[in-house]
Amino acid sequence: MEILVTGGNGFLGHNLVSALQDRGYSTRVLALDAEDTTWLQERNVAVYRGNILDPNTLRTPFDGVDAVFHLAAMIGVWRPMSDYFAVNVRGTENVCRAAMGTGVGRLIHVSSAMVYETSGDRPATESDPLSPLDEPYSLTKAQGDELVRRLVLDEGLPATVIRPGTLIGPGDQLNFGRMADRIRSGKGVVIGSGANALLLFDVADMVRGLLLALESAGALGNVYNLGPDVPINQIEYLSIIADECGVNVPRRHVPYAALYAAAGIAERVARITNNRIRPFVTRHGVKLYGANNWISIAKAQAELGFEPQVRADDAVRTACRWYFDRDTASGSHAVAGIRTGLES
Repeated sequence: MEILVTGGNGFLGHNLVSALQDRGYSTRVLALDAEDTTWLQERNVAVYRGNILDPNTLRTPFDGVDAVFHLAAMIGVWRPMSDYFAVNVRGTENVCRAAMGTGVGRLIHVSSAMVYETSGDRPATESDPLSPLDEPYSLTKAQGDELVRRLVLDEGLPATVIRPGTLIGPGDQLNFGRMADRIRSGKGVVIGSGANALLLFDVADMVRGLLLALESAGALGNVYNLGPDVPINQIEYLSIIADECGVNVPRRHVPYAALYAAAGIAERVARITNNRIRPFVTRHGVKLYGANNWISIAKAQAELGFEPQVRADDAVRTACRWYFDRDTASGSHAVAGIRTGLES
């Protein structure tokens, strides 16, 4: 089976491509012209240069492909809504139409749990209406999700939609590494009481779920949540990182409502100044780490046989080991990336 991965050069893509190869699948990756794809070439992965924003560059990468994993997305960058829409909605449509136009048998679209109201009084399920936070990432991921499902119903797109929680694991320089840097430098804070559930789960479990969706005949046309079976709470998460780093656990608590309001003001200032003054924190980040977020994975368990294999606390410890290994190799804890505030 020939498989194409968009966004295959990123954190999730790196883990997925490696797993696909280990499973014996012939794998190719769609990458931007400027991306460094050395590691892919070292693994003999076919690299096709193209851009999901330009349909004319997609025909060749999609030719002869049996399945596509659509991972490419704009995430964690404070930019105008139009930029998010271009990538997460229009780009997703271009991928879907390229798949249909070249006869791809299966498309697996990676959406996000942030398309839900995840802080309700019960775990969000796949049958719940989408209720994204009013900010660029959540809104456009919800629009892209709706687009894929509409193409499934109206035009017969052979697709599966995956709505994952927040991934953690070795190689996550734009999320875990930044959080560890903050705690290690004594700048970590607890949002609210810290007893809230986080949707963190191991990237290896995410890959297992994606492979199950690829190999399950019944997955076509369906939507599945993927996440932890037993969530870790915020204070547990921060405490493990602090313990592994040999520093004090953050003790300064910031009220959730106050920080959420401050994030809203910071976002408005960013818009007014055309992003010359970027928000020091965002509502997305405050909700992600400070609200009681939970989703149900019962459908994926029943229909795909998905069962998380890595406990959330073990996933955090594994990420910590990567963090220090990286420090040893580079001599620095500087984290590459362009995410702002507390975004995931």
